[in-house]
Amino acid sequence: MKDDLLVRQAGRREMLRDCATFVGGAVLAQLFPGALNAAVRGALRGGAAAFAAQGTAPAADPLASIRAQIGAMPIQTQKLGENLSLLSGPGGNVVVLNGADGKVMVDTFLSPAWPRLKETLDGIGSAPVKTVIDTHWHFDHTENNAPLHAAGATVLAHENTKKRMSEAHDLPVFGLHFEPSPAEALPQETFASSKRLKANGENLALQHFAPAHTDTDIYILFEKANVIHMGDTFFNGIYPYIDSSTGGKISGMIAAADKILGLASADTKIVPGHGPLGNKEDLTKFRAMLVTARDRVQKLKSAGKSWQETVAEKPLADLDAAWGKGMLGSDQFVQVVYLAL
Repeated sequence: MKDDLLVRQAGRREMLRDCATFVGGAVLAQLFPGALNAAVRGALRGGAAAFAAQGTAPAADPLASIRAQIGAMPIQTQKLGENLSLLSGPGGNVVVLNGADGKVMVDTFLSPAWPRLKETLDGIGSAPVKTVIDTHWHFDHTENNAPLHAAGATVLAHENTKKRMSEAHDLPVFGLHFEPSPAEALPQETFASSKRLKANGENLALQHFAPAHTDTDIYILFEKANVIHMGDTFFNGIYPYIDSSTGGKISGMIAAADKILGLASADTKIVPGHGPLGNKEDLTKFRAMLVTARDRVQKLKSAGKSWQETVAEKPLADLDAAWGKGMLGSDQFVQVVYLAL
């Protein structure tokens, strides 16, 4: 029994390693369209195998190049309510609640965006940032935790976010390595299931999802404004990335959509981790796509097909026109789903 388990684990490691060659950093290259130059796109798409075939070496630090290019994207501001703003651009979508009690901020962009982020925050209002909430552990949502904490903010997140940020990670589908986050970037306050906050005349409800995009995901409901930030459990109008290396499950993504659909009304503004501001109709369409993808890929995987054979079947090709424009094509998303079943 123990030997069988080791064989299965070794096989999964080999499959994950192969994924890096197939998908490489195409996920990141397409996650922020136009943000990465041709050299970085080529490095990420090809992975180590492509470089070996060409007799060339990969860039010394492709992650630094990704940070620099995506982090340089302009910050766009959209009003969600009287004292609530959506910031988008150099990383996952950010929401800022402004007021005399101090700003409450959900997610923090990539580190190179810090000077422009600070300028944008100062332009929203003079109150300092009092609380930062991380929707999950990924770098494009947490990298400005440290300067915000240094300026006086308390970083709040699910307990798994602190755990994941404290560890080194290899993300096989990206073909990237992440060192542990510095101590000053880690959440200072964590919770296990749920948390409630009151600030600036608003009531905030924070709730942990079962493993979905990762095992660290939470949503934030701004009750009076009728706004919900779903983090990366929702990618509006594009195929999502699901990080199976840190617990992500497509069944959990579907369950997360079900949870929010049960809370939302037709007027609820639903903030995705990536993509434009959404609503209940957008999330309903996203959920339907996830169910279709799960069922089709599961059928092939259950029939004993490898990930390569499953991709070759083109089970999601008919969805590309609607979902393949902003991030992954169906071949790449099949790979992601296969790992996340």
